[in-house]
Amino acid sequence: MHTHRALDSILFRRSSLAGLLLAPGLLAGHALADGFVEDSSAKLTTRNYYMDRDYKDDGAKSAAREWAQGFILKMESGYTPGDVGFGLDVTGLLGVKLDSSPGRSGTELLPVSASSGRAADEYSRLAPTAKIRAGKSVLKVGDVSPFLPSIVASPARLLPQSFRGAYLQSADIEDLTLNAGYLDRINRRDSSNYQAMTVASPNRRFNPTAESSHAAFFGGDYQLGKGLKLRAYHTTVADLYRQEYLGLLHELPVGPGVLSTDLRAFISNEDGSAKAGKVDNRNLAAQLAYGLDGHRFTLGYMHQSGDTAKPYISGTESMVISEMAMSSDFINPKERTWQAIYDYDFAAAGVPGLKTRLRYLRGDNIELPTLGGADLKERELQMEIGYVIQSGTFKGVGLKARHSIYRNDFAAGAAFRDENQTRLHIDYTLALW
Repeated sequence: MHTHRALDSILFRRSSLAGLLLAPGLLAGHALADGFVEDSSAKLTTRNYYMDRDYKDDGAKSAAREWAQGFILKMESGYTPGDVGFGLDVTGLLGVKLDSSPGRSGTELLPVSASSGRAADEYSRLAPTAKIRAGKSVLKVGDVSPFLPSIVASPARLLPQSFRGAYLQSADIEDLTLNAGYLDRINRRDSSNYQAMTVASPNRRFNPTAESSHAAFFGGDYQLGKGLKLRAYHTTVADLYRQEYLGLLHELPVGPGVLSTDLRAFISNEDGSAKAGKVDNRNLAAQLAYGLDGHRFTLGYMHQSGDTAKPYISGTESMVISEMAMSSDFINPKERTWQAIYDYDFAAAGVPGLKTRLRYLRGDNIELPTLGGADLKERELQMEIGYVIQSGTFKGVGLKARHSIYRNDFAAGAAFRDENQTRLHIDYTLALW
């Protein structure tokens, strides 16, 4: 029943969005047809997602386990002719519950009622974005999704997370890409509504109820030479924290393969009235990777100093070397984290579309005074395999399975709990025009 309702809803939204996108072109006639309509595109992504957190400690909740179906319709116009071009993008998103219960909700695939613990049967949102292009600069206003070192719109659940605001990207200066933005609300990955921004506070790091009126960021990526890129950004989340980022990326042919170096530094302090509490963190990390044929070996180290954990906006990801870890973020106060990754792309063995990853992270020296004291430890072993069908009726269908085993010695009540976690999802994107 839910599936039929989902399809009806997404088809209704598709026709409505098409009207929104095409109407300006029809009104303006052939002048707009040269760019606004003729350069437009639309695609529908379906995502079937199962997530299972099987807790291995003595907590009150033994599991968080849900299954859901997502639909993401993206419609992007071209630009009107002239030195300054105008356009409109519209995204329609729909999530449908396939399986959940109050006793095992809370995977962030679906919104959950605070009173009953019951997941919503479905949720949706319509996200328009106006855009203006001049030269190689594009200003977007409305629903925006930055993916930058200190502002990361999370893609890790059923529907993507986004912000409300303005986002400018410019590549008018050779070898330099500039990014700047002003954001006043966040739309979480399991929500239909824009909300005030707060700071992520697992393990009682900060005041989780403190709200910010806006976040602002600016910075850029500069190509210093062949294979060498410098990244620098400043971010302020008003009255919560401010953060500086400096990064260096380098690729160098070594023997038959390529050596990649990734250096990152975040410096964070409280901002304004410091409603989230004290913020004092320096996150330094270095990562080396060597790629040869389909093999890629990666080693990394990350060090936290200062009195607090590294802050980031609740509902987003933290773009440190432990990004996209499944069970923890590995940025607790004083934490030192080692990471080893092995990736293999089976295209090198004649099987394009098949990829695997084995990842191990270990953090120690953690200080959590109310959750176990000092010199605490955590570790995660992560395995994943993904395949995109290359031909036939199901060409383009992507299947991915991820599994992690996570353990720590934190006291009861910690946000990160001993667990075995499994994520399975099937994605397919269909170009509509």
